[in-house]
Amino acid sequence: MTLQEIYQSFEEKNKAAEAGGGEKAIEKQKQSGKQTARERIDMLLDDNTFVEIDKFILHECNHYGMQNSRIPGDGVVAGYGKIDGRLVYVYAYDFTVYGGSLSRTNANKIVKVQKLAMKNGAPIIALNDSGGARIQEGVMALSGFSDIFYQNIKASGVVPQISAILGPCAGGACYSPALTDFIFMVKEKSYMFVTGPDVVKTVTHEELTKEELGGATTHASKSGVAHFVGEDEEETLMMIRELLSFLPSNNMEDPPVVPTHDSIYRQSPKLQTLIPDDPNIPYDMKKLIEEVVDEHYFFEIMSQFAQNIVIGFARMGGRTVGIVANQPAYLAGVLDIDASDKAARFIRFCDCFDIPIITFEDVPGFLPGRDQEHNGIIRHGAKVVFAYVEATVPKITLITRKAYGGAYVVMASKESGADVNLAYPNAEIAVMGAAGAVNILYRSSDETERQKALSEYKELFANPYRAAEKGYIDEIILPKDTRYKLIQALEMTANKTETNPPKKHGNIPL
Repeated sequence: MTLQEIYQSFEEKNKAAEAGGGEKAIEKQKQSGKQTARERIDMLLDDNTFVEIDKFILHECNHYGMQNSRIPGDGVVAGYGKIDGRLVYVYAYDFTVYGGSLSRTNANKIVKVQKLAMKNGAPIIALNDSGGARIQEGVMALSGFSDIFYQNIKASGVVPQISAILGPCAGGACYSPALTDFIFMVKEKSYMFVTGPDVVKTVTHEELTKEELGGATTHASKSGVAHFVGEDEEETLMMIRELLSFLPSNNMEDPPVVPTHDSIYRQSPKLQTLIPDDPNIPYDMKKLIEEVVDEHYFFEIMSQFAQNIVIGFARMGGRTVGIVANQPAYLAGVLDIDASDKAARFIRFCDCFDIPIITFEDVPGFLPGRDQEHNGIIRHGAKVVFAYVEATVPKITLITRKAYGGAYVVMASKESGADVNLAYPNAEIAVMGAAGAVNILYRSSDETERQKALSEYKELFANPYRAAEKGYIDEIILPKDTRYKLIQALEMTANKTETNPPKKHGNIPL
C-alpha cells in the first residue's frame, strides 16, 4: 500500500469508529429525544478541545454470537478536553453500541481516564446512558464495574467527580454516580434504580413506572440522589460547566477567582426589614443570601430536596464560598433527617476542596416526632456537627434570628469550631423559645407569674448579648452591613491553617 492509501484507510476506519452503532441506531437515539455520546461531549466541552482515546478498542467476548459483532470503541467514548480553558476528563456511554452496556474492555477505557484525571489533577465527568453490565460477558463485565467504583473512591476528595444521567442507569451501574460528588439528571428522560419496575412488581407487587420509581423528579425531591435537574440535555450540560466554574481542579489548587464589579463595601438597606418583627413569622433566607453575594447570584444545589435547609455556591469578593442556611420559609427551618444529610455531605465536599463555608443560621431546633426518632434523627443530626468540627476550612456563622438548643450547637457554633461568629441584634440564642421554657420552669405558676417570667426570659435570652458577653458571638452587626462583614471575615481567615489529630480517618455516624 502507498502512504496515501494507508492514510485513506485510517480515515475510513476513523469515520466508522465515530459512527458508533450506525445510522439506524443513531436515528433511534434521536427519536427517543436523546443526543449521541459524541454530540454530548461536544456540547459540554470548549469547541475543538476534545481528544479521544481508545477509539479503536474492541471487546473480547466470544459468547452468544458477540464474536461476530465488534464495533470500534465498544460503547464508550472517552478522552479529555477543556471547560472554560481548564482541563477535564470525560467519558460517555454510547447507547447506540450494544445499548451502552459495559464490557470489560470499555471499563478499561474508563479506568484509564480515571487514572489520568488523578495523575494530572483534573475533574472527571461521566455521561451515563447505559443498559448496565453486558450480560454476554457475565462476571467480566461486573469486574469492570468493580474497577470503576474502586477508582471513584480513590479519587474522592482528590478531584471533583460529576455524573450526568442522560438515559437509563440501572442495577449496579447506579453506584458509580452515587460515589461521585454531584449527580445531574434530565427531566423525563433519565432514570436510576437498583431494581427496575418489573422486579419490584414481582417481589412487592407494586406497579410503578420508570419515572415514578427512579425518574429525575423522584430523585431530586424524594430520595435526594440527584443534585440538579435540567429541562433537557443541553441545559443539564451547561449546568455542569457552571458548577465547575466554582470548583478547583483538584484538592491542591484554589477555586478560580472571578473579578467582580460588585463592591465589597455595598450595603443592603432592604435587609433591615427582611426579618419580621414577630419571630414566628417566616421569611425567605434565599433573599438574604442573594442580597449579600457577588452580583446577587447564588448557585443553589438540591433545591427540591429537604427545603428546610439551603446549600449552594456563590462568590464573595470574587472568591468561591459554600453556603449552608436554615430556611425559615419551609418547616420553620428545623433540622430533620434529610436536611442533616444534605448539609453534612455538602460541608464535607467544601472541606475536601478548601472552599470556605458561610452558615446563615435561623433554627428553632430539630423536627420532633416518632418517625424522626425511629428513623435516627440522633444519628443523622450528629453528621452535621461531625462535618463542621472535622472541616478545617474557614468557617463563618451568622445568626440571623433563632438559634435554639442542640441545633444551635450543631450549626457551626463557636464551640463547634467556627472561626467567626456574627449575630444580628434581634438574634435569640437559648436552650429553647421563651414560651416553651416558661411552660417548663413555671408550669405550676398562675398566668400573671408566667407572663412576668416570659418577659424576664425574653430579656435574658431573646437577644445575642449574653452570648456576646461570654465570647460565643464575636460581633453583633446590622443586617445592612452583612456583605462587608462577611467578606472581612473571609479575608481574615484566608490563610487559616488547622490540622486534625493524626488518624486514618474519623468514624462519621453514617
